[in-house]
Amino acid sequence: MKAMVYRRYGGPEVLEPAELPDPKTHVDSVLVRVRAAALNPADLALQAGALAEAVETYFPVVPGWDVAGVVERAGPAAGEFAPGDEVIGYLRGEVQRAHGGLAELVSADVRSLVRKPSTMSFAEAAGLPLAGLTAYQAVVHALDIQPGELLLVHGAAGGVGSLAVQIARVRGARVIGTASARDHDYLRSLGVEPVTYGPGATERIRHLPVDAVLDTAGNGALSATPTHPGVRVASIAEIGSPGVTAVFCRLDRVDFQAVADLAETGTLTVRVGETFPFDRAADAQRALSKRSRSGKIVVLGPGSS
Repeated sequence: MKAMVYRRYGGPEVLEPAELPDPKTHVDSVLVRVRAAALNPADLALQAGALAEAVETYFPVVPGWDVAGVVERAGPAAGEFAPGDEVIGYLRGEVQRAHGGLAELVSADVRSLVRKPSTMSFAEAAGLPLAGLTAYQAVVHALDIQPGELLLVHGAAGGVGSLAVQIARVRGARVIGTASARDHDYLRSLGVEPVTYGPGATERIRHLPVDAVLDTAGNGALSATPTHPGVRVASIAEIGSPGVTAVFCRLDRVDFQAVADLAETGTLTVRVGETFPFDRAADAQRALSKRSRSGKIVVLGPGSS
């Protein structure tokens, strides 16, 4: 099968095409033909060796945690799926074993898959797993957002932030989001009240009567967090800060299904910033590293258009 691999740690320059044997499937795994794979900053961090001391790496590595595709074969203990089913997958465990989504085919544990929302294209759906799970677990579990509460989201137009604000709105919250001016109309379309980054933002935000704050941006964004007592604060970027609940994405099939169900009803959408053909996967990584464009960066599977 066709795949993109890296044989040593590095940036986009170490990503190269390869021909690999088709992946094997166990009794409880599913063989998926990849139609689209979304990129995440975590992909670049792993490829650069950021977790080399903590994560076993088996070269050559096929990167890519988020996929959308079509089932080719399901193991005898994976009766939830059948050939032809459209699915999305969160493949973090598979990537750690060198089999990620930037490939023609991927073998995935049945627990890492749910059915693709019919309301989404493959490119949109590929952007849902990691960002959607992170957003859901932040809003629902870490912050327990309730109807009528005021939530402030830093980085509200980003991959996680844009999904978090939608989930919070579904739960009946009022949402204020920080973002670049270019993304204000997008946030308004989601029912979010936008605030521009930059001079004056801290004072505009600091005294808001917010109930909870979610930081998806990092880079000191929490310095603008309201300081009155009782504010609940969570972050996916500032880990270890006093009084801040750290949010790490965890594969939980109940949560994953809840995210997919929200997308199926059309109340949760993914904004795709740019798509790349498979043979330009390294260029897709470069685009992600520059972060010059809003929305998810997606690589289409071999033969997809």
